[in-house]
Amino acid sequence: MSTDASVPLAKNEDSPRGFAFALTAYLLWGFLPIYMKAVAHISPAEVIAHRIVWSLPLAGIVLIVLGRTQDIRAALSSPRMLAMAALTASLITVNWGTYVWAIGAGHSLDAALGYFINPLFSIFLGAVFLKEKLQPLQIAAIALAALAVAILALDSGGIPWVALTLAISWGFYALLRKTLPLGPNQGFFLEVLILSGPALLYILYLEFSGQGHLYRTGLADTTLLLGCGVITAVPLMIYANGAKLLKLSTIGIMQYIAPTMIFLIAVFVFHEPFGTARMIAFPLIWAGLFLYSWSMLKGSRGR
Repeated sequence: MSTDASVPLAKNEDSPRGFAFALTAYLLWGFLPIYMKAVAHISPAEVIAHRIVWSLPLAGIVLIVLGRTQDIRAALSSPRMLAMAALTASLITVNWGTYVWAIGAGHSLDAALGYFINPLFSIFLGAVFLKEKLQPLQIAAIALAALAVAILALDSGGIPWVALTLAISWGFYALLRKTLPLGPNQGFFLEVLILSGPALLYILYLEFSGQGHLYRTGLADTTLLLGCGVITAVPLMIYANGAKLLKLSTIGIMQYIAPTMIFLIAVFVFHEPFGTARMIAFPLIWAGLFLYSWSMLKGSRGR
């Protein structure tokens, strides 16, 4: 999954077109586990490599159509911007890799938990690094999330690393992405451009060593791997254009659509076990998200 809450808003109001774009993107992200389950027999590293390589031409076409290729030329001439983009690219790779592995290994509920935790972790990062003042409701929301994580840790005898890795990697990605002076489409292209060299070399190594799935294992695998670019780039591009036409508070509420769908798919389609600890932890997270949303809506009305 890829969202960027730092997308600048053209106006502080919602538009039906923006809502349609954002809803489409979140629904596509919500159904992504089904696609990832279909490639679960392929190693996560190979899937990620194909997500990167086949996203690059799509992202490039979007920039050409929008006439924003000059932004990439400027970025490529700035060592500082390249270094920052390399760091965000590394974080998004960790996020993607963890997500792909989690779905294939039967940990979709943990993935859903990670994306539920993410908004609350982002508030925490904002307070620590951006010196944003926490409201009482936000403090209570973070405390509920921490309690939920503690319950899951006690139940399993270890930290819920899948959920925490997803939340932490995406939280820091979004935080650092704010410092990258590029729009969402340009930033995404620059990130996959940086990653595409190693990804392409890895794909070639797998294919020439007989371990790859691009053309040796049948048309189904070929189609799925080529489609990784579409399922990666298209929702992000749709979202980026929708976010500019929506209020931040609207985006904040809509971001729960995807993890809710992942949760429902995990329970009712993949039939993952939903034990006592999760029955306690998930409602705590949802209560925290309710407090967070209420605080955000109150602040929006105040402004």
